[in-house]
Amino acid sequence: MDRRGGSTYAFADRWVRLRLAGPPGNQPILELPDWVDVIALTPDDRVVLVDQYRHGVARGRTEFPAGTVDDAEAPLASAQRELLEETGYASTRWHAIGSAPVYPAAQANRIHCFLALDARKTADPTPDAAEIIHVRELLLGELVEQVQAGRLEFPALQLADLVWLQAFLRRSGDARLTRLRF
Repeated sequence: MDRRGGSTYAFADRWVRLRLAGPPGNQPILELPDWVDVIALTPDDRVVLVDQYRHGVARGRTEFPAGTVDDAEAPLASAQRELLEETGYASTRWHAIGSAPVYPAAQANRIHCFLALDARKTADPTPDAAEIIHVRELLLGELVEQVQAGRLEFPALQLADLVWLQAFLRRSGDARLTRLRF
């Protein structure tokens, strides 16, 4: 069902466009690039994480490596680029494990989550000039325990990544992945 009616743009730049959709009443819609999250597992089942300052909450956060999908870039290519840029890790074993609208009531973009297996440090991180990132590893089981106990607060969309990961592990026929179930 398409009820878009007329739309006008109130603001537009490289990162975001604000579209006022109607009828019935000028609903503000943010048009943002798609996003990617990467759950990168090392050969010894450690998750590669980034700690970085986030202006929106005015404090440091622990997150999966993540970023935006550039124009004309496929989500997988973006995930591979973001993992390498933010952490210096790379992988040759990638799986798309989930994708969904971010907030369909007011946003027009999607989140894509990828699992990178056997991730290894191959280079120094090369974050954007505005990013100050500390890279660390944590055993997958410890990560899940800390999130469930409330000792580690993950962004809501990255909690969805853990649900997608759990579903992927359940249906995987890979013996190594079978023992990672949580």
